[in-house]
Amino acid sequence: MTIDMGNNKYKILVVEDEDNIASFIKTNLEINNYQVICAGTCEMGLRMFSSHHPDLVVLDLGLPDRDGLEFIQEIRKSEAIPIIVLSARTSENEKVFALDLGANDYITKPFGTEELLARIRAVLRSNRHCSELGSIPGGKFQLKDMVIDYDKRQVTIKGTEIDLTQTEYNIVAYLSEHAGKVLTYASIIQAIWGYSDYGSTKKLQVNMKNIRKKMGVTPGERRYIINELGVGYRMMEE
Repeated sequence: MTIDMGNNKYKILVVEDEDNIASFIKTNLEINNYQVICAGTCEMGLRMFSSHHPDLVVLDLGLPDRDGLEFIQEIRKSEAIPIIVLSARTSENEKVFALDLGANDYITKPFGTEELLARIRAVLRSNRHCSELGSIPGGKFQLKDMVIDYDKRQVTIKGTEIDLTQTEYNIVAYLSEHAGKVLTYASIIQAIWGYSDYGSTKKLQVNMKNIRKKMGVTPGERRYIINELGVGYRMMEE
């Protein structure tokens, strides 16, 4: 099935050292109307990222020169471009660590073509939706000493910026759009990732735990974002 993403093709950087896998991904993405560039090492991937400005990165972690996690760290110093990890590492800790560093999604090898394409479409949709948040009238949301600046994609508390990953920011911004309303786990997951699977709720909970910690909220404390146990989350109102 060919997916037409519009007149302007999305450019995807594939950082994968196994030639057969890289070629397989490239072929299937090109069939589905994506522009694809490939890199076989972390260093080459970083150089191509800087020179080609891709819309999304598909990243293997087991690269020959440096760990793919270092690629995520380097990119997240200055860029919020979506990153989908594609790796043979299956432990929950590995997945959580990659997501904590700023990966938008994590797919374990072996993987299905349709799953990869669906994840790419979902991440691109989510990224496009969240980039439009800056069009909200006024451009800012304030709750007590917390301010969300949609134009800058920035969250501050008492004037100090909170260092959120792209996904963490997207969650906070989405909740703020519906302040005072309980949003179910499923609705948040659909809005942020565009799909749901067996690990989605856990992924959301991990991100929310990190958000609350970065905001200085202790476990059980009802401040900024309320956990409605077994249901979802609610951004408080003034």
